[in-house]
Amino acid sequence: MALPQAKRDATEARLAQVTLPEGAAWARGARKGALDRLTAMGLPHRRDEYWKFTRPETLFDLPAPPAKVFSAEEPPVFETIDRLRIVFVDGVFDPEQSDALDMDGVVIERLADASATDIHWAKDLYGTLETRGQTPVPRPLAALNTATASDGLLIRVTGQAPRPIHIFYLHRDERSDAVLHNVVKVERGASATILETGPAAARFNKVMEIDVADGARLNHIRTQGRDHERRAVTHLFARLGAESVFKSFTLTVNGVLTRNECIVEFTGDNALAHVAGAAVGDGDFHHDDTVFVTHDAFACESRQVFKKVLRNGAVGVFQGKILVKPDAQKTDGYQISQSLLLDGDSQFLAKPELEIYADDVACSHGSTTGAIDETAMFYLRSRGVPKSQAQDLLVLAFLAEAIEEIEDPQIADEILGRLDAWLGRRRG
Repeated sequence: MALPQAKRDATEARLAQVTLPEGAAWARGARKGALDRLTAMGLPHRRDEYWKFTRPETLFDLPAPPAKVFSAEEPPVFETIDRLRIVFVDGVFDPEQSDALDMDGVVIERLADASATDIHWAKDLYGTLETRGQTPVPRPLAALNTATASDGLLIRVTGQAPRPIHIFYLHRDERSDAVLHNVVKVERGASATILETGPAAARFNKVMEIDVADGARLNHIRTQGRDHERRAVTHLFARLGAESVFKSFTLTVNGVLTRNECIVEFTGDNALAHVAGAAVGDGDFHHDDTVFVTHDAFACESRQVFKKVLRNGAVGVFQGKILVKPDAQKTDGYQISQSLLLDGDSQFLAKPELEIYADDVACSHGSTTGAIDETAMFYLRSRGVPKSQAQDLLVLAFLAEAIEEIEDPQIADEILGRLDAWLGRRRG
């Protein structure tokens, strides 16, 4: 089908500025394929079904809108946790601030180095899961990333990673426009934890393709915050083998515009995927979680838990879908999206969906929006708790279900501490 004229014009104008990075034949082929996909589907427009709640233009128009660099006295998230630290500054790898890319059971390389070699394991994955994730919903900004990303990380987990891998994205340039593409392959029976933190750039486009083999496990925890004027669009594509486990949690505070897309595909029986998120927004804040889970295997479990707390005109969006194909019998799919509106100016826009073609499944979804529980507030106030502090306690209790999806108690405590500190700053 031909693209509408306005969409065609916007796409052609943006692609006129695109130069494909150099690389070996496999990298050039993947990038050219992504560019062809993008040309065919066009850049997103507000008339597109999955973009009607979020304005996409500032996520790809040139030049990128500037964003002030925020400086904070508090130490970075996960600073107290023993981990392997990898630093990018405005989308550029910083070896001076990074640890050596060396850890038992894990091979870590830069995309910039690997894409120059003729033979590499990433050639079977780079752009592959992104391509699969374009159906049935087009994701043009992910294709733009695959075509133009010149750097990122290639992580191959072959055993039990002894400590988490921490990817730290720093923002230093008010006009930085970063594009990074990470590929993670977790081999059969292996396991790892990946942490991601930091604002990354004034504008950030990131794709992470994750292949979890049979019997493997991956935990993914990220925080997005600090620099409020930043804009970001992220895509996480995950493919799960038999009896594998994938868990992802995202905390977002601040950010004028954030769009996080998560696309999960079950291809092996008895696998499990939990995707969760907690967002807290104040004022000029627009946060969009768009999730698509495809069950195409027997007896798999998926769980989506998303909570948003909004005030002073902040906007939250949740679009979540569970697709159960005919052979995916015994599917267990759960989806909940809830918002807590702390005033009458904020809004939460939700679009939960189920599409089921199997007859032996247990699937449910729900979405609620409400204000602070007055009974609970009265209970705390009657026991001498100040109103603002009581409100923060109820906010933390509301977000607890999402944070409970984090397996590691030390990481969960770190997340709770950061949330409490953020609320305290807004209170005081």
